[in-house]
Amino acid sequence: MSRWPDNRLTDLLGIAHPIVQAPMKGTTTPALAAAVSNAGGLGSLGCAYLPPEDLAALLGEMRRRTNRPFNLNFFAHGPVAPDPEALDRARARLAPFYAEKNLDPPPERLEPAPEAFAPSHLDALLADPPAVVSFHFGLPAHDAVPRLREAGCRILCSATTVAEARALEAEGCNAIIAQGWEAGGHRGAFAVGADDEGSGLFALVPQIVDAVSVPVIAAGGIADGRGIAAAFALGAAGVQLGTAFIRCPESAASEAHRAAVAAASDTSTRLTRAHSGRPARSHRTRYIDAMAAETRDLPHFPLMYPLSVPLQATGDPDFQFSLYGQAGALARAEPAADLMARLVEEAGAALARLGTGRAPQTRPGAEEPAPAS
Repeated sequence: MSRWPDNRLTDLLGIAHPIVQAPMKGTTTPALAAAVSNAGGLGSLGCAYLPPEDLAALLGEMRRRTNRPFNLNFFAHGPVAPDPEALDRARARLAPFYAEKNLDPPPERLEPAPEAFAPSHLDALLADPPAVVSFHFGLPAHDAVPRLREAGCRILCSATTVAEARALEAEGCNAIIAQGWEAGGHRGAFAVGADDEGSGLFALVPQIVDAVSVPVIAAGGIADGRGIAAAFALGAAGVQLGTAFIRCPESAASEAHRAAVAAASDTSTRLTRAHSGRPARSHRTRYIDAMAAETRDLPHFPLMYPLSVPLQATGDPDFQFSLYGQAGALARAEPAADLMARLVEEAGAALARLGTGRAPQTRPGAEEPAPAS
């Protein structure tokens, strides 16, 4: 079949098209991930805080839905202890919103947050290794990466700076996801101090490509074939798209979330700590704007959730946490397989306009690479 301009990622992962569907915890489903994998891309599932005893069932369901490679994604932060002073500040800041919605006062104490990726998660994965395992917020502190690689898994992780990308390559990542400022959801930063430290994708991708030897996956603000072609022009070997898949019928996005993306513009999102305690790009709301001046002093991720979830649960649009990126206006409501076919067709046309003369075929065929082990 016709080949992409750079085949390192497709060869590495055993997929036909270098398109990774972003994990998006709470939005992706096995049906969505399998549809993307069956269409020749890499379907992904967000497994943050999934109990390790549930991983076997999830792996079994995915293997029933697809015989192609898929990706399980995990957060990689360690245990998080509550900061009483930060909790007191947050309780005081949220009290007016709680009163507005006639809610009981915010909780007076928080339980510590456990390690996001524990040794028991690693054991469950090693018992039935998926083709790809990815991480967000850096890599686990223990020996997860070498053991997963020995089991045949390919390892991906997000980087928001060149320094993070170099560190991930040194620790054994097979490919690096260069996450631009435009990306929806939580920033994958793990060596960045300030919320406004971030690069747009066009600046970030070529610098990371020049700094590492492994394939680079461009992520952030890509939602159609033109963006995919642009990523290749910048030196990426593939792309990761999240927002483009939110409106697919296979996603678990709420009606409010779908409506926010359907009505999105280039300025309808904002980076905020107000819901989770970590910077995340979300649909802009009155609550997010009101909290913007004081979010640096909020409890650390994920300990802000117990305070913000009661507000989200009211159903009031002003308190919803609808994560999507700056390309939301380009997302369409269509089945995942149709979206994949359109992305490949659009990318092929855009690459042809750029003079590559190589337009990839729309559907995976018999000559596609064998699935990764």
